[in-house]
Amino acid sequence: MPDEPYTPTHSPARAIPRPAAGPARAEASGTGTALTPPPPTPEAAPPSSAATGPGTTGPGTTEQGATEQGPTGPGTTGQGDAPGRVWLTRLLVVGLVLAALNLRPAITSLGALLEEVRTGLHMSGGVAGLLTSVPPLCFAVFGIAAPRLARRFGPAAVVCAGMAAIAVGVAVRPFAGGTPGFLAASALALMGIALSNVLMPVIVKRYFPDRVGTMTGLYSMALALGTSLAAAVTVPVTAALGGAWQTGLAVWSVLAVLAVLPWIPVVRDHRTAARPATPAPAPHTAPTTPPAPATPPEARTAPPTRATDAPEVPDAPGNTGTPGTTGTPAPTPASEPRTPAPAPAPAPPAPVPATAGPRITRSRTAWALACFFGLQATGAYITMGWLPQIFRDAGVPAGTAGVLLAVTMVMGVPLAFVIPRVAGRMRQQGPIVVVLGLSGLAGYAGLLTAPASGAWLWAVLLGVSNCAFPLALTMIGMRARTGAGVVRLSAFAQCAGYLLSVPGPILVGALYQHSGGWTAPLALMAGLMVPQMAAGVLAGRDRTVEDGR
Repeated sequence: MPDEPYTPTHSPARAIPRPAAGPARAEASGTGTALTPPPPTPEAAPPSSAATGPGTTGPGTTEQGATEQGPTGPGTTGQGDAPGRVWLTRLLVVGLVLAALNLRPAITSLGALLEEVRTGLHMSGGVAGLLTSVPPLCFAVFGIAAPRLARRFGPAAVVCAGMAAIAVGVAVRPFAGGTPGFLAASALALMGIALSNVLMPVIVKRYFPDRVGTMTGLYSMALALGTSLAAAVTVPVTAALGGAWQTGLAVWSVLAVLAVLPWIPVVRDHRTAARPATPAPAPHTAPTTPPAPATPPEARTAPPTRATDAPEVPDAPGNTGTPGTTGTPAPTPASEPRTPAPAPAPAPPAPVPATAGPRITRSRTAWALACFFGLQATGAYITMGWLPQIFRDAGVPAGTAGVLLAVTMVMGVPLAFVIPRVAGRMRQQGPIVVVLGLSGLAGYAGLLTAPASGAWLWAVLLGVSNCAFPLALTMIGMRARTGAGVVRLSAFAQCAGYLLSVPGPILVGALYQHSGGWTAPLALMAGLMVPQMAAGVLAGRDRTVEDGR
């Protein structure tokens, strides 16, 4: 009976009492079932390797059983990887600065020698205007492909390839022979510039998300420095190298070659991190579960119990005994705690496509930013392409005209670092847009009235006005909340903006050729400052394109 001790009938051996610590466990033995005592209770459980064995105090765990951080190496996130991360971050900053230095010399070096290039290639004023409009046209056409290429190869790899394209195009175009070859090689260099233009804000947002204003100011300052450096030294360098304009243009390919070098390890690190890590084999550890208790000799010699000796217990919830016996659920050993079955893992979230969210073309902020970007690009490329010629036609020597262009460009060095930081602290950037626009109006008015006598002042004012470019880049990073949004907004604003700026340099060249002077072109350039200010005020409002506004 369940409440009586079991006594074997074949010998007077001692009875096997039912343990008081818990119900007996039914163990299959031959054709019957033998009762075996349960394992010791937790209080009486002997120390085992689960608590003191190598499985807990060995390598990889602490004495409390928590996982211990193993040694770290390259590609991990532990402290051992900190020096490599710092080194890579510094290399990335150097790469950003060198890349920014190469985004304008291909354009401003041509502006300083435009008259010599026109004479050497027998260009008319209209063709020269077309030549000065090639940069924004290439930026618009090739910039569209930047987001797709960045998703396929990574933004760092695309910028590295862009620097290589600049190096090849700048080195080849002076010796391509004729205007078509010169334009084709220029387009190759401008393709690299276009891709890098679009992806610079993306790289800043991805690698420096908490320092967008600072890093934007740094590479904008480097961009302005490269622009002014090419404008200032192209003429003297050309004279020092023999006076051939071909050499004066090709020498800037050396700077582009230098810009390729820091991006190579960055691309390699990105590809290494993208590879799935191979898990290391688990180290062999001693078993942490004690062996099951042996069956007492008495139970091994006991005869099988017949099914009729005990009433049959019907199956019921919680009853796991064998039908026909008095078996009940066996207690779980102390060393083997029963754990509930793990809940099924939630399904991974569906991947969000790159085009998820509201369409960028439905955002009024995106369109305002594109118009602002396009109008400031119109003024910038007219200035870079035609400002030295304006001063030369006013009687300023060629070398001085190049230096005046350099002054205009060098104004962006300090202001390109200050303006993004100030704009990043403001909820609305409209006041900065208005100040820059008024400076441009004053500079164009001075070129109309006294181009030679006040040349240095007008160059400074136009340099302040051209700092709308780093402001536009800063607003691109601020008008989107996510990295994907910045990619889409940067591509849209720059592509649409550069398309909008294509007619400006061509129209200025045509007006200059047909009017024989600079009154009509300068009036056009001054008039474009008004819609630029209006679009900038709208783009500077505190809202994001993800909101659909």
